[in-house]
Amino acid sequence: MKVILQQNVPKLGKAGDIVEASNGYFRNFLQPRSLAVLASPGAMKKREEDVEVLRKKAEKAQQEALDLCQKITDQEVVRVGAKAGEGGKLYGKVTNKEVAAAIQKATGVDVDKRLIKVEDIGALGTYKAIVKLAPDAQAEINVEVVMEGMEDKASPKPVQPVADAAPAESEDESEMAIAE
Repeated sequence: MKVILQQNVPKLGKAGDIVEASNGYFRNFLQPRSLAVLASPGAMKKREEDVEVLRKKAEKAQQEALDLCQKITDQEVVRVGAKAGEGGKLYGKVTNKEVAAAIQKATGVDVDKRLIKVEDIGALGTYKAIVKLAPDAQAEINVEVVMEGMEDKASPKPVQPVADAAPAESEDESEMAIAE
């Protein structure tokens, strides 16, 4: 007898599957527990409609995951503050929970800490983290570990002042004039 499973049944199939079951198994076990229904033409049509609804929900969830991944990737760098000693060694480690909080603060995307993969962070510096929101939707982001209290400030970049460059050229010219 063909039946449509309403829930996952071990050793038989998953919810929505059409499987072959004996009459006694269906009437005494599957039907009383609402685990399956008889595969009548009306039930088959309803199953097709349910499968279509589930497919649309899955597509929508996939698109939302891709949008969130793009939003996270657009951020490029998130900063996490941590206490550190001399040489940049941390007093402890930066955890996925702290990285998730930094991503949430920077992008507004609430990410579960279990979805983040990052190497052990034990020193100041920049690390790569992977956020896996769906089986085929993941985002890479750089995690910059800075001294506590410095996470809101931009990272210092060496800038060569233009005023220092001009006198250096003029000194070279004056040396050339003396040498002549």
